[in-house]
Amino acid sequence: MQLSIVAPELQRYVRRIPPLPLGSAWGRRFVRWLGSRIPAKQFDGVTIEQRNDLNPPVRIYRPTVCHSTAALFWIHGGGMIIGQAAQDDQWCATTAQRLGIVVVSVEYRLAPEHPFPAPLDDCLAGWQWLQQQATTLAIDPARVVLGGESAGGGLAASLAQRLVDLGTTQPLAQLLFCPMLDDRTTTKAELTAIEHFVWNNRKNVIGWQAYLATKPGIDAIPAYAVPARRENLQGLPPTWIGVGDIDLFYQEDRLYAERLQVVDVDVTFEIVAGGPHGFQNWAFASAIAQAFIAKAHAWIQTQIGC
Repeated sequence: MQLSIVAPELQRYVRRIPPLPLGSAWGRRFVRWLGSRIPAKQFDGVTIEQRNDLNPPVRIYRPTVCHSTAALFWIHGGGMIIGQAAQDDQWCATTAQRLGIVVVSVEYRLAPEHPFPAPLDDCLAGWQWLQQQATTLAIDPARVVLGGESAGGGLAASLAQRLVDLGTTQPLAQLLFCPMLDDRTTTKAELTAIEHFVWNNRKNVIGWQAYLATKPGIDAIPAYAVPARRENLQGLPPTWIGVGDIDLFYQEDRLYAERLQVVDVDVTFEIVAGGPHGFQNWAFASAIAQAFIAKAHAWIQTQIGC
């Protein structure tokens, strides 16, 4: 993939992204360690509380001024194998401050040490904790948007499906940034050949194989392990999917949006020309990322009615 197809504003960011040694246990441990060393930041108008006493731990973002009893339940990315809630402090804190809502981000266990269903079970447990603590958090449990980025977006999509089947309190809506939805993408040689920026298909194989504890793309996959494999998408909440058109996940995300539309789920599909994977995170301050985030925020506001 040529740098020239990346949106001009994002090219300087892409040049600074280092290769990640994710193919070995030591490499993943090193990347996780680096992530844990990111210094904490303060955000005006928001307090951040890390609750490591919970199982799973959660990170709570409370705005100084609440405008709504709605909330966002967030799931971070990292290909199922790296990442932590704190990496999304900028997004979560900004969302809490701009929308005046509480944001809760779950700290789920990572593969391959903890393959499916452990990460999804943690997300479900975090969701249930939020529901049980609604009064303490001063939120309405029926007005919670479920969201995530990349692998977190895939886990959010799976969690939405699981909650439909459980028949408990449903998400008001789901917001998915460049979600990792379909393990069958790993089998597409034409995508492997493209060498996508940030997250390519070789890394995708590593992530899915670690999470599924088997070769991705095989016929038999447990329910909820791969959201795109679910046949019946009826009953899912209104959905926003945003992705760059040069992202590895662009095709699978578009197909999932189209399948949701077929069963009359209210879908908004936002495409960013020249947007590599996760650009709204690692190029947060750029105008192109801020415009993308503003669209996501506007959509959340529409869903929560404020």
